[in-house]
Amino acid sequence: MTSTTLLSQLSGLYEMQLHLLTSIPAEDCAKQYHPQLASLNWYFGRGVYLELHWLRAELEGDDDLALRVNQLFSTGQLSLQQQCAQLPPVNHLINWGSEVHDEHLRRLATPAALPDHPILKNDRIVWFLLQEQAKLYECMLILLNQRSLQIQEPNFVCNEPLIAENPQWDTKELSQGHYRIGARDDPRAYDNELPPQAVELSSYRIALSPVSNAQYLAFMQDGGYTDNTLWCDEGKQWLAQHNCSHPEYWRQDGNDGWYETAINGHTHLPPQEPVTGICLHEAHAFSCWVDRQGGEYSGAIIQHEYQWEMATRTGVLDQTNRAWEWCGNTFHSYPEFKPFPDSSVSAQAFDENHFALRGGSLHTQQMLRRASFRHWALPSDHHLFATTRLVFPARHEWS
Repeated sequence: MTSTTLLSQLSGLYEMQLHLLTSIPAEDCAKQYHPQLASLNWYFGRGVYLELHWLRAELEGDDDLALRVNQLFSTGQLSLQQQCAQLPPVNHLINWGSEVHDEHLRRLATPAALPDHPILKNDRIVWFLLQEQAKLYECMLILLNQRSLQIQEPNFVCNEPLIAENPQWDTKELSQGHYRIGARDDPRAYDNELPPQAVELSSYRIALSPVSNAQYLAFMQDGGYTDNTLWCDEGKQWLAQHNCSHPEYWRQDGNDGWYETAINGHTHLPPQEPVTGICLHEAHAFSCWVDRQGGEYSGAIIQHEYQWEMATRTGVLDQTNRAWEWCGNTFHSYPEFKPFPDSSVSAQAFDENHFALRGGSLHTQQMLRRASFRHWALPSDHHLFATTRLVFPARHEWS
């Protein structure tokens, strides 16, 4: 029998998703507000489909219900746009999802209702489904942020315009040595967090806080988006294609004051909060700009995810759950990687094209906020609640 705590969390996340679906007009639930994102009702349906697939088709061999909706919620013949277009009205989707979810809660709470199966050991499949629902919930919030971008308020005036500040960080130096990365004895762990590894890291200094709004504005005002020498070749191509000149959620009022657009509308940009809505190309250009300033931040680069995890485990970092943090390494498997519950979960991103993200955003559920948790995205993804953190050479290397 699954613990009542897990069942309560699963039920709670489902209710949170329902709240988002019912908080906006039904017709808006079916819209895609970004070309890389699905519609709000698709993310809800995807969560129901995952439960059907793992708790019915895989555990019990009853794939009837999962097969009926497979083409709508999994990679296959239909594009994401086609899948969203073929979904039923949102009230029908909610009724279907509620019936399925209630039945699954009943089965998980009843010891004899599910067969003996290895993926049920230590509630691992339940933890997997719970965390998948948490990730889908955050996707829904990103989509609502995109919706807010399309709601125009031409007369909005920012009463607290952002003021640029030159980059300055407190740093912590970590000594060269062998360190453990990855999860250990944690039933929540995804396959990409396992097995735990010992890695050797050279000495490095890490900024205790991520790049802030005020620091990023200094980069922009110093011509960061127009200086091609700061950008890698892929970044230059991205700039040319998107004609970007600021983070995704930043806007300017009639007085050229910068503010941000959030789920609930427009608001000022707190200067010391991490900048969000930047892609990896922007993070790289910012690090090159900092390096060019010389001094104690000479040699600045984007953190590696192992450096972030080690610094997090020692408890020295600030603001680790304010925004996802880009890392400079590609997303990869650990030695002796074993897929769970199957290869579709993580292996799809082991392609040298996706890069690691660590930490979590303000909208990330607590269950995902752990030192070993790994997220991934394409370096061109500009719509995420993502920032970056820099590392620098150890002091004896530049002093």
